[in-house]
Formats: sequence, C-alpha cells, structure tokens
Amino acid sequence: MAAVPVTTEPSPRTATLDRHGYIFGQKIAASLSPQFHQTIFDDLGWRWEQFRLDSADIQNFLKLLQDPKCFGASVTMPNKVAIMGHLDELTEECREVGACNTIYFRPTEDAAVATGPRRLYGTNTDVVGVRESFYQNVEDPDAVFHDRPAMVIGGGGAARSAVYALWKWMRATRIYLVNRDAAEVDAVIRECRAKGYGDSLMHVASVEQAAALEAPGAIVACVPDFPPKTPEEKTARAVIETFLEKERKGAMLEMCYNPSPYTELGSIAERNGWKVILGTEAMIWQGFEQSKLWTNLELKDLPVTKCKKAIAAKVSETQARL
Repeated sequence: MAAVPVTTEPSPRTATLDRHGYIFGQKIAASLSPQFHQTIFDDLGWRWEQFRLDSADIQNFLKLLQDPKCFGASVTMPNKVAIMGHLDELTEECREVGACNTIYFRPTEDAAVATGPRRLYGTNTDVVGVRESFYQNVEDPDAVFHDRPAMVIGGGGAARSAVYALWKWMRATRIYLVNRDAAEVDAVIRECRAKGYGDSLMHVASVEQAAALEAPGAIVACVPDFPPKTPEEKTARAVIETFLEKERKGAMLEMCYNPSPYTELGSIAERNGWKVILGTEAMIWQGFEQSKLWTNLELKDLPVTKCKKAIAAKVSETQARL
C-alpha cells in the first residue's frame, strides 16, 4: 500500500470504503500494521482499510481524523509524543509511558455529537503488546518470570513501554536497565520515578555488577540488530551476556523485527538456553488491542490464528529476500 498523500481533501480511495483509518508516522513503508488490520477487516467482511500516512504534519492529520468515516489511527515515530497535547483524553498507560500509539473514538459519543469536533482519545497499546507477548507464549509465568527481577535493554520509547508492563502487570521485583548510553538510562529512571514507578529500576553498567545480581526472569530487548562496535556498545553486550549465561534461565522478548525478527541477540539467548519470543508477537498483540478499540469487538470475535499466519507468511517472504 502506498502512503496516503497528506491532504484534507476527500480521497477517492476512502470514498469506496465504509470506514478508514491511518498509520501516522515516517519511514513506515515496511510497517506490518496495514496488512495485519486488513486481515481482520477482510475476515469480518467489512469495507474498512488502514492507510499509510507518511508525515509529521500533525495539523493536517488532526483534520483527517475529523472525517466521520475515520475509525482511528496508529501513531508511530516521530509523532508518538508530539500528538499527545492535541488529544482530548489520555488513558493511564498513555500518560504514564508518555507516548501515544493509538487514537480512537467512542461510538456512543460520536453518535450523540451531530455537530462540532469529534473528541480524540489516546492510548498506548505497546505496553499490552509486551505483556501479552509473555503471557501468550510462556506456559508457566510463575516458574519463569513472576516475582523475579526483569531486564530491559535500551533507553528509548520501547524501553519505557517495557518498564511499565513489567512493573504494572508482570510482578517484576526489580528491573535492570542495560544500555550503551548512560544518559538515556538516567532519563528513563528519572521520568519513571517522577510518575511513581521508577523505584525498582537499576542501571547495570558493568560485568562485575551483573555477575553479582540475581538472574532476570523476563528480558525485553529494545535495540536495533547491529553488532556492537563502540566501547560502550561492547560493554553493554558483555553485561547482557553475563546475565544470559547465569544458571537460571527465563524468557526474552526481542522487540526488533525489521528487517528480520531473527537477531544476533536472540541467537545468543537461545544458545544459552533462553526462550526467545519474536518481536512480531508484540506487534500482533498490541494490534489486537487497537482493533478492539476501533471495531468494538472482543478478542474472541477476531481472527487471531489467521492474523498470526498472515504475519508469519510476511516474515518468511521478507526472510527469503534477505
């Protein structure tokens, strides 16, 4: 699907549909979101479609959302933070993480407001994607990661979502942060503490420190699949490997899936006896959470198996080209 031009004029493509939505961000040509949601719409027999809107023009985007036929939008980089100040209401997850990846409407409210602007609601389903990746793929959470330390690798927006999910739902006793950039880690800790859930965070900056700590049960890796080159990157990798080599193992969610979900870090974890959960799982489960908000259906009403097969087929297709 080509990117939709940034315009507030009615599109011929939207005119043939009952409802339409957007994925709003930049460098989104490879996003699996439109295909994922189209699998759901087609299975339901609905004339709905999600269009790629490759842009950072928030004002034009806000005008597009006012179309009564618009069901909502996915929001990705670089717009996740910038869009928040333009929304009417934010969920707790959205406020606490400090990023919005989903915009939705409330149908009863929409129907009651014949004139005037539609109210825009923002949430963060990335946190649900992290949570469900573990609970849908780990048979015995009590044995694997409940009431144990956890670890987050990285210091960006995905790392913040991971910290929130581990703290709120996954019973992490403490959360180790490992990253090449100490300033990014300090920022994550500072922001999370300001919002009331940062006291359990710990920056693990050396192999010696890692060796003395209890093994984590859940790891969320939120960094690109590049080999370490700088001294800081090599130190971070050595810290990670120190944890992976500990006797007690767990499960690792490798959030990176572009261009491939099969990463070097994932391979290292598998060789050390860890269960590795592919990043496409996080995309799938956050996508179902979005779909529930847009369609007003429950998970049991959505084609879970069909969506998983569609994404797996797309990943295989991509792998074949690498």
